[in-house]
Amino acid sequence: MAGRRMPRRIVQLLIGLFLYGIGIAFIIRGALGAAPWDVLSQGISMHLPLSFGMITIIVSAIVLLVWIPIRQKPGVGTILNAVLVGPSADIGFLVIPETDLLWVRVVFFVIGLTTLAAATGLYIGAHFGPGPRDGLMTGLHRVTGRPIWMVRTALEITVVVIGWLLGGIVGLGTVAFALLVGPMCQFFMRVFEVKLPQRPVSSRDEDLRPDSVTG
Repeated sequence: MAGRRMPRRIVQLLIGLFLYGIGIAFIIRGALGAAPWDVLSQGISMHLPLSFGMITIIVSAIVLLVWIPIRQKPGVGTILNAVLVGPSADIGFLVIPETDLLWVRVVFFVIGLTTLAAATGLYIGAHFGPGPRDGLMTGLHRVTGRPIWMVRTALEITVVVIGWLLGGIVGLGTVAFALLVGPMCQFFMRVFEVKLPQRPVSSRDEDLRPDSVTG
């Protein structure tokens, strides 16, 4: 049964990671405020002659290095997330125009947030491992014993402040993202989850259930 589902899982993973980058591009083109980790990448991109996508890959690699001391193990999806989301965001920037029209920027943000949430449901629902940032969150939760929401909040406040100091855009969109992305991701994770044969649930798996991950 699990073998017959493998092609669907692989396709779902790759589509999810591609759409995740497209969602990021829509949100940033909306210029209403990016997601916390994207504020960081955006800020760094203003000081280095590298594309947003390349910086996203570098940040993901650094995050994965932090996995080592907290003994978090990556999956295939983790590695593909680290190397594919950034380039797909760069593709999005090539086809999504910049605009000064507020209503278009709002539409871009809504499209981006919805696309990103659906993409999260697709790639996490394929069960190939969490993304670098989600894995850092769940790993720190396991090591520190602090609640998921507390670890996530601390991480995102830290990266958004650093990104803002470097020149990244923080605005109402950042706040809206923080408030809406969790419930939207949970919804799409339930929609796209691939049912796998039952096996013992580890604490790591428990952290990644649709009713426990907040985006």
